Amino acid sequence: AALGVLCLLSASVAAAGAPEPDLANGEEINEVCAGCHGDSGQGGKQGEYPRLAGQPEAFLVRQLELFRERERPNMAMVEYVDHRQMPDADIADISAFLAAIELPTRLPPVDPNAPGYDALERLQQAERVMQIPPAPGDVAAGGRLYRKECASCHGRQGQGDRAKAVPMLSGQYTNYLWRQVDKYLAGVRIHDPEAPDDRLLAEFERDELRDIFAYAATLDD
Repeated sequence: AALGVLCLLSASVAAAGAPEPDLANGEEINEVCAGCHGDSGQGGKQGEYPRLAGQPEAFLVRQLELFRERERPNMAMVEYVDHRQMPDADIADISAFLAAIELPTRLPPVDPNAPGYDALERLQQAERVMQIPPAPGDVAAGGRLYRKECASCHGRQGQGDRAKAVPMLSGQYTNYLWRQVDKYLAGVRIHDPEAPDDRLLAEFERDELRDIFAYAATLDD
């Protein structure tokens, strides 16, 4: 499945007239990213570092550009994203590599007593499983709010929108989502680049946001 995504990704980039991303270079760059975001872009430390795997390629490109231009403040990223260390070509390569990663939400059943069972391989598979724990809040109420206010952009299953560079919410850490909403509300980040003065998130009560995040945490179940 991942190979199929890579092929489609390369074809779409080539069709747009841009050079095809160098996925081998992206994988090499990811060795640096993995220190915080995990070998498979799964993030870590309960959302201190966000999941990057499967995010839309154009979204990842834009965020790296914002980090590089110091338009999105993040001290942990500063030493890795200046123009010398992260030129445009490298941004394209690492973004394409991360966008193509698919993380399972559960382990496939196996028989540990079957011939050829590999315990190390099973452990490596387990490390790639992405399952966001339940978050406090009213899931049903959050689902209603999400479908009314969020699904048109982020998708009914929180999958995001690759064509419009809208990030996926499914499988993203709840703590990370809270931090980003607070940054949007403080004006540190812009919710909609096409409408920079948009105050949509400010219209929600904290309890409503809590419920939305409680629902979002179930989208990868």
